[in-house]
Order: sequence, then C-alpha cells, then structure tokens
Amino acid sequence: MKPLTLIALACLAGTAVSAPLAADRHPAAPATENIVVTASRGAEALTDTLAPVTVITRDDIERLQSQDLPDLLIGLPGVNFASNGGPGKSGSLFLRGTESDHVMVLIDGIKVGSATSGSTPLEQIPVDQIERIEIVRGPRSSLYGSEAIGGVIQIFTRRGSRKDQTPSFAMGGGSRGDSRMEAGLRGGSGDTWYSLSASGRTTEGVDVRPSLGEPDRDGYRNLAGSLRAGHTFENGAEVSASLLHAEGDNDYDGSSQNQSETRNQVIGLSASLDPSARWHSRVSAGHSLDESDNFLDGVFVSQFDTQRDTLSWQNDVQMHPEHQLRVGLDYQNDRIDSTTAYAETERDNRGVFAVYQGSRDAHDLQLSLREDDNEQFGRNATGGASYGYRFANGLRAVATYGTAFKAPTFNELYFPNFGSPDLDPEEARHVEVSLAASTAGYAWALNAFQTRVDDLIAFDADLEAPANIDRARIEGLEAQLGTTWQDLKLQTYLTWLRPENDAGGANDGNTLPRRRPRSARLDADYEHRRFSAGLTLFGASRGYDNIANTTRLPGYATLNLRLGWQVLPQWLLQLEGRNVLDKDYETAATYATYGASVMATVRYTPSRS
Repeated sequence: MKPLTLIALACLAGTAVSAPLAADRHPAAPATENIVVTASRGAEALTDTLAPVTVITRDDIERLQSQDLPDLLIGLPGVNFASNGGPGKSGSLFLRGTESDHVMVLIDGIKVGSATSGSTPLEQIPVDQIERIEIVRGPRSSLYGSEAIGGVIQIFTRRGSRKDQTPSFAMGGGSRGDSRMEAGLRGGSGDTWYSLSASGRTTEGVDVRPSLGEPDRDGYRNLAGSLRAGHTFENGAEVSASLLHAEGDNDYDGSSQNQSETRNQVIGLSASLDPSARWHSRVSAGHSLDESDNFLDGVFVSQFDTQRDTLSWQNDVQMHPEHQLRVGLDYQNDRIDSTTAYAETERDNRGVFAVYQGSRDAHDLQLSLREDDNEQFGRNATGGASYGYRFANGLRAVATYGTAFKAPTFNELYFPNFGSPDLDPEEARHVEVSLAASTAGYAWALNAFQTRVDDLIAFDADLEAPANIDRARIEGLEAQLGTTWQDLKLQTYLTWLRPENDAGGANDGNTLPRRRPRSARLDADYEHRRFSAGLTLFGASRGYDNIANTTRLPGYATLNLRLGWQVLPQWLLQLEGRNVLDKDYETAATYATYGASVMATVRYTPSRS
C-alpha cells in the first residue's frame, strides 16, 4: 500500500479510540486559550467564530518539541510546505493550495513580509519566541486587504502576566551538530506586564543540492530576541509595545551565491481606550524589516532590504448585546533598497473596512466589506459573508462566500531579466461549507471549499520566471477528528486538494507546482504522572515541481517520536527523534531534506510547580 494510504488508515483507526481536537477545539484549556482575534479582527470565542481556525499554544509547541515553524505547521489542515534544503533554508508555505504569497502573516498584530518576494520567511522566526499561533483558512482580504487569499497566520510572541517574575531556560543538543538555547523572564506588577526572551540555534545541516556536485554540509545559525510590555491605566486605557528581532547566517549551494546573512525585525506599538460603554477604539503602528546580504564563497554579491510601515485605526461599536459593528482604516507603505536596480522602489496602500457580526438564537452572521486603494493598481473592493446555524444536538453548519485581491510583488513586476511589468493583479472567489461538533469525549470538523483565482501568478520552474496562469481552480476537503481516552490523546488531520490549472491550453488540468493533493497527519500523545510519550506520523501524496507536470515529486511519509520526563516540578527532560525511519524524500526537486536525527532538551520553568 502507498505511504499516504497507510497513514490515513492509521489516523482513522487511531481516532476511533477518542480525544478533543486540540488544534481547533481544546475544552480543557483555560478560558483565555479559547479566545481568537484573527478571524474577525476582534476577540471572540473559538467555538463562536464562523471561520475555520487552528490554534497552536505554547504547551503544544513544547509538547511537539518542534524546532522550527515549518516543522510545527506541516500537516495541519490545508497546510503544505516545500523546503529548499532543510532547517533555515528558504521555503514556501501553500495554504489550501494557493500561492506562498497568498498567505498574510501578522506578528503581534503587525503585517510582516518581504516587499520583493511577497512572502514571509517563516523558517527565520524562532519557535522559542512564540507564545501562540492562530491560523485562519480561507480568504480574508475583506478584513486585511491584499495577500489574504489563502488565509492569515498570526504569531504572538511570549507574553508576561501581572504576577511575580518567572524565569525560564531551555538547552538542547543532538545529531548533525544541532544545538539550541532559550532563556526568558516574564512577569509584571500591578497594572504593568512584560516579557523578555532570547534564543539561539545552530545546525551543521546537510548537502542542500547534491546534484550540483558541491559535497559539503550547508549549515544554519540563528540568534533572536523578543520584548513585549504593556500597561493598563486607571481609566481602562491600555498601551503596549513589542519587538522581535532575528538574525540568520545560512549556507547553501549555488553558482551565483551560496551564503546569506538575514535580518528580520518587527516593532509594534498600540493604544486602546473605551470612549463609551459601547465603543472600543484602538490605534496601532508597526515597522518591519526584511533584509538579506548575499555572498559567493565569502565575496559580497547582492543586497535586498525591504521596509514596511503600517498604521491602523479600528473601532468596535456594540450596537446591541448580540450585534456588533467594526470599522477601521489601514495604511501601508513598502520600500526597497537593493543593489539590484528596480524600476519602482516604493508604493502605498490605503484601506477602509467594515465588519458586522450578529447572532440570534441558533443563527450567526458575519458580513465584511473592504476597499483598498493601491498606488500602482488603483481601487479594489472585496467582501465576505458567513452564516452559521447551531442544531440542538451540538452540530453546527456554516456557509461562507468571499472574494480576495493580490497585487503583484516588486520581484514579479520589476526584477531585471525576470519580472514582467505587464502582470495583472490576482483576484479570487471562494465558497465553503462546514460542519463541526464537539462533546466532552471528541470533536470533529469537515470543511469543503472551492477557490477560483483569475490571473494567478505562479513560478514556472522551467522558465525560471513568474507567469500569469489565466485561471486556477482549487477544490478541497479538510477532515479533523480528535479524541481523549484516559491518558491518551489523539488528533487527526486529513486534507484532500485538487489544485488545478484551469486556463485551457497545454497545461489545462495540471496540478499547480509543489502542491500535494493529499496529506494526512496523526498526533498521538500519552501522559501519565511524570512521563510522556508521543508520535507524529505524516504523509503526503505525489506532486509536481513545474507547471507542465513533467518533474515529479514522489509521495513520502515520516515518523517523529518524542519522550518527556518531569524529573522535578521545575525541570523537564525531553528526547525527540525526527524522521526516525530515515526516509529519503524531496519537497522541492533536487533539494535534499534531513534524514534521521535526534535532539535532547532540558527545560527549567518554575511555573510548572
């Protein structure tokens, strides 16, 4: 039998035992863990949101022992990741079969990413600095503007509380020269809270592209730090500030460059107050950097620096206990500074949006409308509507329709001998129906959707250039099931996709590059007293590396194992084995991935007592 078939059967067999779907429903979690803010740009209970949302908590990150963000996300509903060579190397996240630059990424509410490539280097964001992740699937351009065709991922850095100081420390080492360290201090006093942390990671890596005949290990090093602080005044007004800074040193194989030094930084400031009992107003400002210096055998080759400034004013008006209106203004300015000569180096975008949320008895409704005024592409209007109905037996049905817009990036338009200034913006239409239910013993969800993208911009590996595929049609089904039985927790994710070129011509009906039409993931964790053990089984079907579907990417499966021992109330020992079956596979053609590896970690956290 094929690897993916075996994993799917294992998932279905495993979840027949029973446990809550921790990623999307977590009944045992504290109340604050059940609140999400990304799906509607406002706080709401996870069980009330009409959007398909996956939540990853700090406890999940430590339990799974994930060493980087792509490793944490791979296999979650609708998530597919293609890596160019393992840890720290550039990669592409495809959410629900859309392009990698169709995913908007926020860090502490601030929009980040590269203005040249259009995507966010998720591999550079250290998991040690992350407190929580919210993944909203489906178009959200009517809330956030350009880029949110596939969905929105919001990352929250570590946060303190209004309690005594709480230090934390973690250190680990393993095979392939892997090592990691994290230290933090969180706490507060009275109406002030803060969090300060730093982390580092190194790995000797693998030979990224063996076919190039450069037999060496291509290592990766990362240093990062974060700071968050906030204060609440007597009148209820709040102010907060956040900083995340990460620097990476990356080796790889190539004839034009084989080393990069990267810097990613985001600074956020926000202030909020309640002018009246029914009116909450919030202003936020952000400044983010995405910088890269590139070298060939130690000699400087090129520089690509982008800056993004954002400003947002949002107002939430409670018209009635069950009816709320949210309106706001967004401003964004992107600038690039590069040794490469771009025809244009700066552009602005202004957006105005409104969101209505209402409920009555078993009915829930959300309507959203937005208009963006892009300096290069003019005005673009997007909208969304979601309706949900709760049945008496706990079953909930949701129907959604939404539109989205994506402006071409600077690289796609102006990169010399690569870009095309004649590229058209991408426009998308999306329909979805969902069913979900949750009880004390189990939780499950089904999401069926179709997304049509006009003038889709995709990278053609044959041409080594972006191209407008006139139309693309993506159909998908996501299934999730989780159960708990005594000390055993099982969580299953299955994704079926049909991401096809729908433009006619020679490539009509072909699978979009680097998408995996089918994938499955099973997380199984057993915890009893001071000991824990778990596994993650993941499999993906075959895909293709180019638009013509002539370069095949075979299907594959991986198995990760993990152990934990709470030696003392404050001390935790962990041991993780990744790809323990040492499977050889590629997520991008000719780029190698890690074989079997092991990592041991010791954690000190007084709050565990």
